[in-house]
Amino acid sequence: MIFPLVSWAAIYFVIWWITLFAILPFGMRTQFDAGEVIPGTEPSAPVRLRGWRIVGLTTLAATGVFLFVVWLLTQSHFTLDDVPFFPKFEQV
Repeated sequence: MIFPLVSWAAIYFVIWWITLFAILPFGMRTQFDAGEVIPGTEPSAPVRLRGWRIVGLTTLAATGVFLFVVWLLTQSHFTLDDVPFFPKFEQV
């Protein structure tokens, strides 16, 4: 079963977003941890913003997971009918 391009893009977006929140806390050093809390800021704020690094790592990890999902769904190793809580539909 081949999904349309828009469906693949939506699946990639969901995987990317979930991966972002999984990768976000790794390696983060807060101002409180560093002992350098700037007055007027939250102590849990990061010492250094790592935005592009996080985006790059997230994209790499999400692409790997996405390619695995594409392989699973297109090579007939696993279909949506194998998910136990999805309803079973008869083909017409």
